[in-house]
Amino acid sequence: MLLTTLRLVGFVLLLSVLPGLGWAGVIKGTVSGANNQGLAFANVAVRGSATSTGSNEQGQYQLRLPAGQYELVFQYVGYRPQVQPVRVLGGDSVLTVNVTLQPEAYNLGEVLVKSTDRDPAYAIIQQAQQWRAYHRREVAAYRARIYIKALGRINDTPEKIMGLFKIGPDIKKGIFYLSESLSDISFTQPNVVKERMISSRVSGDSRGLSFNRASAGRNLGFYENLIKPAFSERGFVSPIASNAMLFYKYELVGSTPQGGETVHKIRVIPRRRTDPVFSGYIYIADGSWRIHSVDLNLDKDAQIDYVDQLHIAQQYTPAPGNPNVWLIQSQQVTANLSGLGFKGSGYITAVLSNYANVVPTYPTPPVAKTPPAVVETKDDAPKGQETAAQIRKRKPDLHGLNAQVRKKVKQAQRDSLKNDPFAQLGKGEVQRIEAGVNERDSAYWDQVRPVPLTVEEKKDYRVKDSTEVIRKSRPYQDSLDKKRNEFEPIKLVMGGYTYQNTFRKRSTSVQPLSQIFQYNTVEGGVLNAQATFSQRTDDRRFFNLTPVLRYGFSSKELNPNLAVNWQLHPAKLKQISLSVGRTIENFDRNSQLTPATNTIYTLYVNRNYAKLYRREGAEFTYLTEPVNGLNMRASAGYFERVQLANTTDRLFRDVRGRAFTPNLPVSEELPNTGFGQSRILTVGLSLDYKPGQRYINRPDGKFNLGSKWPTFNVQGRMAVPDVLGPDVRYTLLQAGVRDNLSLGLLGNSSFRASVGGFVGQQRGLTFIDYRHFSGNQTLLAGDFSNFQLLDYYRFSTNNTYFEAHYNHHFNGFFLNNIPLLRKLKWQEVASFNYLTTKQAGHYVELGVGIEHVLKVLRVDFYTALQSGEKLGTGLRVGFGF
Repeated sequence: MLLTTLRLVGFVLLLSVLPGLGWAGVIKGTVSGANNQGLAFANVAVRGSATSTGSNEQGQYQLRLPAGQYELVFQYVGYRPQVQPVRVLGGDSVLTVNVTLQPEAYNLGEVLVKSTDRDPAYAIIQQAQQWRAYHRREVAAYRARIYIKALGRINDTPEKIMGLFKIGPDIKKGIFYLSESLSDISFTQPNVVKERMISSRVSGDSRGLSFNRASAGRNLGFYENLIKPAFSERGFVSPIASNAMLFYKYELVGSTPQGGETVHKIRVIPRRRTDPVFSGYIYIADGSWRIHSVDLNLDKDAQIDYVDQLHIAQQYTPAPGNPNVWLIQSQQVTANLSGLGFKGSGYITAVLSNYANVVPTYPTPPVAKTPPAVVETKDDAPKGQETAAQIRKRKPDLHGLNAQVRKKVKQAQRDSLKNDPFAQLGKGEVQRIEAGVNERDSAYWDQVRPVPLTVEEKKDYRVKDSTEVIRKSRPYQDSLDKKRNEFEPIKLVMGGYTYQNTFRKRSTSVQPLSQIFQYNTVEGGVLNAQATFSQRTDDRRFFNLTPVLRYGFSSKELNPNLAVNWQLHPAKLKQISLSVGRTIENFDRNSQLTPATNTIYTLYVNRNYAKLYRREGAEFTYLTEPVNGLNMRASAGYFERVQLANTTDRLFRDVRGRAFTPNLPVSEELPNTGFGQSRILTVGLSLDYKPGQRYINRPDGKFNLGSKWPTFNVQGRMAVPDVLGPDVRYTLLQAGVRDNLSLGLLGNSSFRASVGGFVGQQRGLTFIDYRHFSGNQTLLAGDFSNFQLLDYYRFSTNNTYFEAHYNHHFNGFFLNNIPLLRKLKWQEVASFNYLTTKQAGHYVELGVGIEHVLKVLRVDFYTALQSGEKLGTGLRVGFGF
């Protein structure tokens, strides 16, 4: 009995000891430079494995490993790597390893350069250019784990924004956003990234979900010719782009052996400050001519709004078990920001580890290694060594490369279906964030976080998390609302006034004065009393109620209306809208002519452009996305329409020889646009389809990201006669396409085209029911993607039509070469508008202009032509961000 008891005790003790023998220990410490200052975002990797981490802003790192012997490789761009053997004990032990890295000694001794020779860096860069496409697609597929941390802080605040608006009580100096996420990702060529977020944390918001996304970082791939970051309208030329020699000068700082590779450090120098280029250093591995790491900067010359300086650092490493394939190990983007009187800074750091299922596209390494010494002329070359000219002639064998890539990718896709954790992701779904990822506690994050928090970040988490209950309590929210809800006349003038009840998630908004007080020749002075009551829920559902009381002081008519808008589903697009009542409406409901613009032109210029009628009835609309990429809008409405006449001719400034026109649109197709009174019952359906729509699936909703395909639209509107008494019958069908295009350094384009017409029998059709084309006869442009010189109703039709609009934003391609205009950050734009109808023939508008004037304005000059004959010219001013 005693022996049995002793055996049982021994067995229990053994069970208690065994987990400690294999359980992970923690290695932590600081990576410092020669000056003993911590190196921010240094790389710490376990040699021979896919495990790695990075240091934080203070140079501190931590790594959790099972018990055993390891070699840690400490790396930092521009510093000599250091290998440190360590022994990790079990039982949650902590081992402190502090490392000091020395600046890399880049040797130029072997490089023979004459004063008349070109710098040897050019030969190296040319080889990198030749192998750029090869390395861009050398990996057919892989899986990995990625940790992303994003931080934004406010360093200084103004007393008022633009001297007008007070700063809100919840805007303070310090960290305003801190978020961490841990995700598993899957990559396949050409650039398909799928991501499942495992955990998410947002400082001060226990229910918050991080917006970190792995695929966003791939926009900074320097193997692409042009890098299109999300934070800039412009693209930036990669230092190894095929045309990079036109934009950069290069200097070889030196070469050094690192981990069996000879790495060349090359200084990247812009040829012209006006070009969209980087400055800094790029590190190229000799022989394979791949990117080893980058250390590049953008400054104010980059013309990025609100960005003073931006730094990008990337580190690549051989794939586990395959030294011929390199993968990105870490990436950091840091920025100094300023604008509207604010100053701030921030960063996004990403660390990739646990690489698995790495499928190389090519079975063998590209070329054998060549000697690191690079010389420019044959006379200078030692025996057996290649000159730079010989190196430049040696190109990768790309014959059959595309077919080989496709074959590898298809095989990788087939393999990925076996036990694929990403198989549940829908077609086009690039990221899934499931419910519960934000429920991890701080102990969990201490276990999985590869990059330790800084002192500032720890304090931010501690303070905000501990005070979250207080900050979300009713007394605290009411105290903030008391400050936010203070009435300021400037708010009512500029954008309206909103009264908030944050705790109850309610708000009440009123329109700006320009919408409340209006003037037109039909009603005279107008009081348009309108308020919107909004109720939100904890998810994305909402309910909006908008009552309107509109009174015309000359017409002496009161027109009440009530509109309701309700989002039904917490995550999917499902909205219903209902509008009931009586209102005064433009003949063209989509007119660019706003009530404020019409008021100014009526009172001061004697131009009563608005042509109005009274509409009474109800309209119901349902909006949904039944499948990914397909949006459907269905509507039904019943209205009684009444023709109206001018009731006043009062104005502030009388222009001699100019009188107000009758309240009847002028049309070439219909000489008499009057209609008296008309009743109509309409049903409509509009479908928008974007093939290949990519999206993010989150607990709080679906967020569409677009695709390489344009958006196709088909729609129809039908007037149904003899039901409830209406006497109007027609069918209008239309098909269209729209898209945004990137043209590299030349900028971005947007286009929209549609074709349609009335089909079948028509009965009782009024001019209201015609197809109108949004024109503009004022200096103020409401929408630069529409016609700007076309009369509002001149070419309205009840026949067939085709219209097209094209806008191109050059993003400073020309003006950035003019020093003064570059300093103003103005950017050029060109536009083309086209319309053909039975009466219009071929109507064309050509426009050129400048946008970003005073940051927000756009000024264009247009010329109109009809069937080759010039109709006129005009200047237009509007908002153009």
